[in-house]
Parts: sequence; C-alpha cells; structure tokens
Amino acid sequence: MSHVANVMISVEPDDRPAAEELSQWLQTSALRRGFGPGAVGWVGSLSETTGSDTRWGGGKHPECDVYAGALNHTDLAGLVAHVERIVWAHPEFVQLFVMDQEQVYFRVWMFHGTRLRQFAPEGREEEVWPHG
Repeated sequence: MSHVANVMISVEPDDRPAAEELSQWLQTSALRRGFGPGAVGWVGSLSETTGSDTRWGGGKHPECDVYAGALNHTDLAGLVAHVERIVWAHPEFVQLFVMDQEQVYFRVWMFHGTRLRQFAPEGREEEVWPHG
C-alpha cells in the first residue's frame, strides 16, 4: 500500500546544488516509513519546477527556485532532520513545504538559527473535520 506525501522546497540560486543533493538522498538513502527501524532507500525525488522554460501563468518566469515531488513511504521527521543537516549557503531563505497523505494543507518549515521550525499550525483538519 502506498503512503504519499507532497514535498516542495524553495531555495536561493546558490543553494540549487544542495537541493539536488536532497533529491539524490531521497532516491538512495531516505528513511522509509513502514519498513521497519532504520530502513532506507528510494522514496521518490524532487524535480525543479522553475527552470528557464517554465511559466506558471502570467507572462513572466518564476523568480524563485522551487523543487517538488510526490514521495512514497517517506519518514517525514527524517526528511526534516536531513534538510536541517544539509549545509545551505543561505539557510535563512530555505522554505520546506510538507503535506502528508491525510493532510489538506502544507506545513511550512523555515530555519530559525540552526534549527528548522514549523510555522504553519498543526491540526487544522481536526477543526474542520473533528470526527475524521
């Protein structure tokens, strides 16, 4: 059975190599949810969504660098911890967006000092659908 999480990361141009490194880690060494303690391997990858030939709507090209992917069986706490360990040129501008399978909005993570902090609140789904 599949367990999908939508993940996006926005970075400064100097951090494109680090975003590519994150995608490579997701393809080879990511922690896998539901496969036993310490299980690692392929959970998907991130693709750039903002290349020079990209248009999102309107007449202009995006002025940000965003990578996105639909990941399967990803240990999301492990993902956040890994993003926190990456050496970013500009960590203050890294924005990590994570929406797990049963969630309906992205949780937004940004660096505060050397640690990632979640800025979007938890549990909004329960406020709307209190009984599941």
